[in-house]
Amino acid sequence: MVEFWRAGGSVSGSSAAQAQAVEAEGWDGQMFMDSQSLSADPFVLMGAWTLATKTLKLCTGVTNPATRHPAVLAANIASVQSLSGGRAVLGIGRGDSALAYLGHAPVTLPGFRKALSTLQTLLAGEEAEFGAQPLFAEASSAESLALGARPAAMRLKWLPEGLPKVPLDVAATGPKVIEMAAQIAERVTFSVGAMKDRLAWALDLARRAGGSRKLSFGAQIIVVCHPDIEAVRPAATSFVAPLARFQVIQGQAAGPQSEVDAANFAAIRGTYDMTKHDHVIAHDKLKGAELDWDFVQRFAIAGPPEHCIERLLELAALGIERFVVVGPGFHPEAGQGGRSLFTSAVMPAVRARLCGRNP
Repeated sequence: MVEFWRAGGSVSGSSAAQAQAVEAEGWDGQMFMDSQSLSADPFVLMGAWTLATKTLKLCTGVTNPATRHPAVLAANIASVQSLSGGRAVLGIGRGDSALAYLGHAPVTLPGFRKALSTLQTLLAGEEAEFGAQPLFAEASSAESLALGARPAAMRLKWLPEGLPKVPLDVAATGPKVIEMAAQIAERVTFSVGAMKDRLAWALDLARRAGGSRKLSFGAQIIVVCHPDIEAVRPAATSFVAPLARFQVIQGQAAGPQSEVDAANFAAIRGTYDMTKHDHVIAHDKLKGAELDWDFVQRFAIAGPPEHCIERLLELAALGIERFVVVGPGFHPEAGQGGRSLFTSAVMPAVRARLCGRNP
């Protein structure tokens, strides 16, 4: 059965009523942004939502192994797992705004691979070797402590017996991270848009790299559901650059792309303003980049319910089991009508058709 998750966004707080409303709408999970300069702490929010909900799954969307040491991350998410009765997922990437607002670029590929392996070891309750951490450069080795004995490795000694292991979900855009995630994590969530050919490319990379490993594949996608597509055209356009920039943040976009796609990716790369990362502006010229409407309609899903349903079913047919949805309820021009239409008409119809029932 396909799952629908709400993407995380910049927030300063939350409430039990909000958590319960999201669960009542039929969402399977909620993501929580981890960017200390732009949003409240995700683990505090996850703890609050855990107590207010019964079935909703909770995931960082996403954290990174630089601002939070892997051992700290493992303890954070294992605490949520224990409190929620097994509803936690650790969503992780190489680092974006959380690092940029500390003056750093994303974690290196070798560093990220080591962090993922360390997290898997710790989340399984096993012992992991000490290792260098980028932001721990100023700290001396524990070997300098003048004591009779010192810790020799990392381990979460407090993990409750029988606690299900927290799944590791890697946010992946480029080929190297996709392949790495497929070899180490249980879940891979692609951030390549809703373009069928690009998702097929990403899935093929992951399947070949993962071999016989059992993997769950998700996709972060933009959906703005409304009967009048022109009414939400600015809203749909406004979401594209913040998501598409992941594909060009360190150079040219990888994967299949037309000349129009390449031109739009280049426009985003050259004009995206991360200092306004927490502000989505509904305008055709988003943050200085004029995006082609055809590109927007293929990268995002925008339109009436039946259009959204068909696009989602196409992507599910490729093997996508989890949709992390950006759009409904996050933009003033999409409005509450757009959000309720998605949850009341689109989500149940997709689920029903995948189960062979009439919606």
